[in-house]
Amino acid sequence: MSEYLHEHTVTPRTKEEKDKVINRLKRIEGQVRGIQSMVEEDRYCVDILVQISAIQSALKNVGLAVTERHVKHCVTDAIQNGEGEEMIDELMSVLKQFSK
Repeated sequence: MSEYLHEHTVTPRTKEEKDKVINRLKRIEGQVRGIQSMVEEDRYCVDILVQISAIQSALKNVGLAVTERHVKHCVTDAIQNGEGEEMIDELMSVLKQFSK
């Protein structure tokens, strides 16, 4: 994970953008805690699997939102500053991991 920490110019997120992502992640955190409770209560496996699937979908959607913002701001800025090829290569590498 640390291999992607770099010194590119970062376009700061607005408070609204941060709040939206943080709120989504807090909901996901609550869902994970709910699954922990389900396991502790010996709930039916299929019910647990359905909740796991919901969390995976929610995380995927957060990732897509962060990706969209990255492309619209960070990658666009990098292209305008002559660093586009490097940023696109980095993004493609991350997207390949994301799609596994």
